[in-house]
Amino acid sequence: MPLLGSIIKKAYELRNMPVELKNQRQNPVSAQIAQLKKLLQKAEYTAFGEEYNFEAILADKNIVESFAKRVPVFDYNAMYKQWWYRALNGEAYVTWPGRVNYFALSSGTSEASSKHIPITQDMLTSIKRASIRQLVSASKYDFPVHFYEKGILMIGGSTHLNYNGTYFAGDLSGITAGNIPFWFEHFYKPGRRISKATDWATKLNEMVKKAPSWDIGVIVGVPAWVQILLERIIKEYNLTTIHDIWPNLTVYVHSGVSFAPYEKSFEKLFSKPVIYSESYLASEGYIAYQTRLDKRIMQLIVDNGIYYEFVPFNEQNFDEEGNLLSNPQVLSLQQAQNNVEYALLLSTNAGAWRYLIGDTIKFTNVEQCEIIITGRTKQFLSICGEHLSVENMSRAIELLQEEMNITVKEFTVSGFRHGSMFAHRWYLGTDDKVDTVEAVKKIDGYLNQLNDDYMVERTEAITDIFMEVVPTRVFYEYLKKQGKEGSANKFPRVLKGQRLEDWENYLSEFKAKENSGV
Repeated sequence: MPLLGSIIKKAYELRNMPVELKNQRQNPVSAQIAQLKKLLQKAEYTAFGEEYNFEAILADKNIVESFAKRVPVFDYNAMYKQWWYRALNGEAYVTWPGRVNYFALSSGTSEASSKHIPITQDMLTSIKRASIRQLVSASKYDFPVHFYEKGILMIGGSTHLNYNGTYFAGDLSGITAGNIPFWFEHFYKPGRRISKATDWATKLNEMVKKAPSWDIGVIVGVPAWVQILLERIIKEYNLTTIHDIWPNLTVYVHSGVSFAPYEKSFEKLFSKPVIYSESYLASEGYIAYQTRLDKRIMQLIVDNGIYYEFVPFNEQNFDEEGNLLSNPQVLSLQQAQNNVEYALLLSTNAGAWRYLIGDTIKFTNVEQCEIIITGRTKQFLSICGEHLSVENMSRAIELLQEEMNITVKEFTVSGFRHGSMFAHRWYLGTDDKVDTVEAVKKIDGYLNQLNDDYMVERTEAITDIFMEVVPTRVFYEYLKKQGKEGSANKFPRVLKGQRLEDWENYLSEFKAKENSGV
């Protein structure tokens, strides 16, 4: 029996026991109120805390109600222009005690320019704590002892950080890399040298080269880029599946997008069962992770430096472009309901306060704090009231793959005026032959079943559904051209405005080259 593996497994089990007991004992609502108090107490003497009188909020008997009344809701632009720009200039005690030394660069999938999200030492500690909790939860899966000695391949952004004399800036994975526990170094792949590479192609080539020397048990990363890596390794070494080179690969931890559209293509890469586990780590904090094998849902982390609020994602709170309206309805965890789509507000130990992160979620079980991610506030399609979510679109693609026996690795959708009415256009990234007429009929049928609003508007306002099928590589080449290759970058599921115009121009260039034989 491997000694190191048995020691690590026992440590996992011991670490897991108090977490499980604590979760069973502590009421999530009480845990959230406790987190809010801690956040307010810690930030009471910051510029933000003095501006919004955290002292008075803490003195109020109903701290949740007082907090909601006194502190406004912020999106990134408001938070940056009013507060975070001061922290970027080196000022201390702006929205959180001390000086912010790290900023994560994040543009999400809707914005063109990078956001600077503050990362404090308190936040890094919370992220590390949540990461260990998720790792520890593996002890419930009854893996053999030797599994706990296998490598963990983490495919993230570059760990290289830029320093401007005041702060370090870069990908969140680069910031957290310096906080990896010493005992984890033995398992961490691709290692510090390869992880520092800023060019995705260079990093990809290095990982393919090193693959035979690794014994990987767990892979962590965004599906699109993990898939590309595994396909490259299989091709390079003339393998049938990735298990020919990594026979102990057992777990894939994914994040960022719905995994359902990718599952069919991933199955072809494996010859053994692989556990799919979802995590929800954003630049603003570690929000949730999957805790059960039998359900593809995640559990909010309610006791780890984040206080959550929920804005119903509807026309009363958001405009047609997904922008938050003034005086939105905001609910606490105690007021949230199952199967209602909410935009997330976070108050965190990195100095975000009632901050709209741009993601939308649904509770499948409020009492257990179990959620699914449904999309982003600016990535939904509702040009005439059809209210299509990314969740609806991903499910339609999943059903299409099953019924037509095709593999769709990427897709995106746009809506536009069509004569006096409206239309949708789907772009499918697949290397299979597709009968687009049949595919359109099927997707239209699925969405009619999944979404009542779509069904109504399909008969009254949406006159046509169009579809274009392009090779998968076109999606990734477009991301590369946009400077968004690799890392945590995802192709947006809905294209609007300038993004749509850029994409259509790129497709025109691609078609022109194809037709000319270049």
